[in-house]
Amino acid sequence: MSGEAGWPIITDVEEARDTILKRRSLRDYAVPQHVIERSVDLFGERVMPDDAVRRIIRSVREAGDQALIQWNQTIDGTRTDSLLVTRAELELALSAVAPELRRALEFAAERIRAFHRKQPLSSWIDAGEGGSLGQLIRPVDSVGVYVPGGSAPLPSSLLMSVIPAQVAGVPDVIVCTPPGSGAGDIHPTILAAAAIAGVEKVARVGGAQAIAAMAYGTKSVPRVATIVGAGNLFVALAKQQVYGDVGIDGILGPTETMVIADESADPRLAAADLLAQAEHDELASAILLTPSIDFATAAQADIHRQLERLARRDIILSAIGNRCGTVITADLDQAFDLANDYAAEHLCLLVEDPWSWIGKVRNAGGLFLGEHSYEVLGDYVAGPSHVMPTGGTARFASPLNLLNFVKITSLIGLDKGSAAELSAPAQQLARAESLDAHAAAAELRSR
Repeated sequence: MSGEAGWPIITDVEEARDTILKRRSLRDYAVPQHVIERSVDLFGERVMPDDAVRRIIRSVREAGDQALIQWNQTIDGTRTDSLLVTRAELELALSAVAPELRRALEFAAERIRAFHRKQPLSSWIDAGEGGSLGQLIRPVDSVGVYVPGGSAPLPSSLLMSVIPAQVAGVPDVIVCTPPGSGAGDIHPTILAAAAIAGVEKVARVGGAQAIAAMAYGTKSVPRVATIVGAGNLFVALAKQQVYGDVGIDGILGPTETMVIADESADPRLAAADLLAQAEHDELASAILLTPSIDFATAAQADIHRQLERLARRDIILSAIGNRCGTVITADLDQAFDLANDYAAEHLCLLVEDPWSWIGKVRNAGGLFLGEHSYEVLGDYVAGPSHVMPTGGTARFASPLNLLNFVKITSLIGLDKGSAAELSAPAQQLARAESLDAHAAAAELRSR
């Protein structure tokens, strides 16, 4: 590893595989000491996050709204008995937001809606001689959207999660987001985004307790069929624990960007894109892959220069110390091999003729082609949902899309002749599995 203190440059690929490119399970993350100490205040004893989430979920299942109000007070320091935001409050927040911000939110909402309307999604029935086969695609009855409300309000996350559900035809959508501390409330830009998206139900509740409320229902928060949206460690663990009783979009961990660049790229732009990702939180991952040591050094210098004027500098420095850095590869082919192994949430190609490299990409949540298709646009206004698979799950998972909000029912409608024709092979398979009742039911149709 080389370079001045701060952004590291790793010249040994094997070293990189064992450090910043090494994937860890959500279960393997070291629990910060302050989180363990906080558990003593909440539960009267040292409790690991998994067990803390289990206790919170159980309390919500047993006490409903009363538990939500208690956890709002205990965890968020919020004193309120009103869990649901009124329509008047949504409209007030929308009217109070700055005109230019309102226009930006409306612009983003229009592009997100237009993008998802293009996704093919339709039932089909193949009606031929002997009967019909097909698939019926129906939206789920209800969706719960979790919107983080930590160190930075994320109205964009609300739009990116709610609008695809609406386009898919989900009739009932509820948003849960943490209230402010003390007598504070949900950040007004989140409420304004909810009003723009046409959300009718917004609940003042965050963390694991919000996931539990949406999974099992309370007086104020209805039980939903599917829960989507990213959150902190406790939200991710809660989604993991309620899965099966309710659908989820995935276990979404810390956000991540991987940039592949060659000497044709502008190091200032690469630095800006990496820093934009690193400012999300202390566990964010921002990784540059390049075969050019000169480019790596120039980008490193620009990272240090640009970092000095950023408000979230301390968060970025913590992220850099955790899972950020540059890896020097033998060539671009090796960079793409490493990228496919890593399966990043965002993969940005700052290379000459990026379109010619698409065939090399197998695993990525979002693919950003060239310096004009920078990841920040994907965060806000490009169109696709910015809720994307993290932690290497892009090997098998997809960004949030209409398929997250529908279910498929297989349709089988055969006539008597076809049933009789299919009976013999069905009987053979049933007897091979020692299922005599199955074979008998098929045999009756063959007579």
